[in-house]
Amino acid sequence: MSLRRQFVLVFVFFSLVLTALGGLIAWLEASRALEEELDEKLRWVAGAAAEVGFDPDFLRSFQPGSEYTLEWTSQYERLRRLQRWVSAAYIFDRESRALVTTEGPDALPVGTPIFFLDLYPEELERAWEEGDASTPLFPGLDGRYYKYGLVRVAGSDVMLAVLMQTDYLAPLNALRQRILYGSVIAAVLAAALAGLMATTVVGPLERLSRVALRIQRGRLTEPVKVEPGEELGRLSRAMERMRVGVVQRDEQLRLMLAQVAHEIRNPLGGLELFASAAMDSEDPDERNRLLGRVRYEVEALNQIINDFLTFARPMEPHAQLHDVRLPLREAAELAEGEVARRGGTLSLELPPEELMAQADPDHLKRIVLNLVKNAAEVANVIEMRARSTRGEVEIVVRDNGPGIATTLRDRVFEPFVTDKEKGAGLGLAIVKRLAEANGGRVTLMPYDPSHGAGAEFRLYFRGADDIPATGTNPLADDGG
Repeated sequence: MSLRRQFVLVFVFFSLVLTALGGLIAWLEASRALEEELDEKLRWVAGAAAEVGFDPDFLRSFQPGSEYTLEWTSQYERLRRLQRWVSAAYIFDRESRALVTTEGPDALPVGTPIFFLDLYPEELERAWEEGDASTPLFPGLDGRYYKYGLVRVAGSDVMLAVLMQTDYLAPLNALRQRILYGSVIAAVLAAALAGLMATTVVGPLERLSRVALRIQRGRLTEPVKVEPGEELGRLSRAMERMRVGVVQRDEQLRLMLAQVAHEIRNPLGGLELFASAAMDSEDPDERNRLLGRVRYEVEALNQIINDFLTFARPMEPHAQLHDVRLPLREAAELAEGEVARRGGTLSLELPPEELMAQADPDHLKRIVLNLVKNAAEVANVIEMRARSTRGEVEIVVRDNGPGIATTLRDRVFEPFVTDKEKGAGLGLAIVKRLAEANGGRVTLMPYDPSHGAGAEFRLYFRGADDIPATGTNPLADDGG
């Protein structure tokens, strides 16, 4: 089912339930109140007549055949005057035998059982015990509804029953029709409102859905328009960031493929050249020299492939709290020989006490090695030092080379950004990814003339004071 149809159905259902339920409650409450008012009116009319109009001792004296006496006739005429307010009236004794009724002596003579009273035994019993009662509504032969009011005459064993028409049902029926019509109108208005709201919500969602399909099909040049509204606007901006991210990743992939082809082609050309020369040479020393160059080019090619694989594969650190002095010493020992071959010096300054940080030791060593090797290509003095500061472990790698060009400083950690003739430009990108994968960060310090030329990189990892309680994942707490 479409979202638009769900909107309409929910709104219509809600409006029908609200109006119908509210109308039903109002109708039931009005019916109850009106029926209570009618009962009160019945008791008032019958009670007034019973208290001031009739003498129970006089009424009990009537016997069959008293219908045409002057005394009976006077009571009959008095009872008939009640018909200004009621439809019929009956006076009877405990055996439900008629004494005086508005139906006349021919229809109900004195002593005749009033059989309709047999239909209301509970109400009749309550009237004898409590003094008054009223019967439920019942339909008459004319299609109208009636009810009886029962009142004891002066607390005696004589009862007065009056029959009254319930004229309040007509307005109640009219109210019920209005409730029905109101529910229909409310449902129509709700459907129109739901359609309007669905258009304002579903329309942008459909447009964003088409945008998602467009991105999925590779049409990435057209930006995502920001939709109105807070939630839809946030969604459209997120989709625009996704589009830009996809474009950037595609661009990085194209650059990577081009760089891979370029970086691999150069060593392959050298390999072909040196291998051919070695095959043609008859001098053993020259052949060994050429094979050494082949081996060097193979190592360079292998290093390029390793850099690309390191950058492309997911970073899965095995972070642990450890003394970073050990991996820093190992990195310095591995890099010291290469730095020395280039005619440079490498110094390492570490504190005498333990320097605990949360990181993968192998990753930390790889990060520092990359920074030192980059520095060794352009500088002859490289300094490494580490210390604890503000709950973090700070590792500094500084050189005396020409520094980073101003045009590249803001993009130095992006992949394939380099000012060197050789290399894929992945070293610092790998450093950044490894540092962030371990919950750390790396920064290039601003150029400081007081320290001379050169580049200074600083790494920061969480120290022992910043480690969460045992049993928690320290990297999961901050999304690392």
